[in-house]
Amino acid sequence: MSFQDLCSEASAKLAEIKIVPVLVLNDLDSGLKMCELLAECGLPAAEITFRTAAAESIIKEAAKRFPELYLGAGTILNTADLKRAFDAGAKFAVAPGFNPTVVRSAVEQNFAFAPGVCTPSEIEQAMELGCRFLKFFPAEAAGGVAMLKSLIAPYKHLGVRFMPTGGVSTSNVENYLAIKEVVAVGGTWLGKADAIAAGDWEGIRKTVKDAVALKNKF
Repeated sequence: MSFQDLCSEASAKLAEIKIVPVLVLNDLDSGLKMCELLAECGLPAAEITFRTAAAESIIKEAAKRFPELYLGAGTILNTADLKRAFDAGAKFAVAPGFNPTVVRSAVEQNFAFAPGVCTPSEIEQAMELGCRFLKFFPAEAAGGVAMLKSLIAPYKHLGVRFMPTGGVSTSNVENYLAIKEVVAVGGTWLGKADAIAAGDWEGIRKTVKDAVALKNKF
C-alpha cells in the first residue's frame, strides 16, 4: 500500500471515531489506565504525544493490550521519534508543524503521517510531498472554523482532509465536525495531565462519555 493510500486509510478510520483524545502521559501505568478507560467508554483512539519519555512504551504495551484502539503518536518533531513511533506499533503519527524531512521519512517508511499546517503555503508544500491528510494546528489560535473554511476552499477539489487540534473543546467541536473536510478533531480537553496525575478517573470517564455522546451526533 502506498503512502497516500495509508494516509487515506487512516483518515477514513479516524472519520469513524470523530474525536481523538490528545494525551500527554507521564508513566506506563496511568497511560494504560487511560487507554483502558477509552476502550471501555467507546472512544477507540488516542494520540499519545512524544512529549514524555513514557510515550513509546505506552504505545507499545497499549497496542498489545487494547488492539481495538486506533493508536497514534503525536508531537513527532524528528525522524528518530517517527521511527520509534512506527516500531512501537502506532498506526499513524501527527506533528504540530510541517517539516519536509520528517514527511519524506514517513513516505519512505510507508507510515501514515499528518503534518501540521495553518497557512496555504504549508498546505501546498505538504501536498507536494504526497500529503492529503493534514493537522490544522493551532486551530483556535490560528483563526478557528472561519480560518479553516478559508483554507479548505482553494484545495477541496484535490481531496485534502483535516484534523483540527488546539483549542478545540466541547463548546466548538460540533462546528468543526460539521465541516465536510474535517475527518476528526484532536481532543486536547480529554484526559488532561493534571486530572490523570490527581487520579480523577471518574471525572475523566464522564468527560470521555460526554465526548462519545457528542461524536454520535455526526
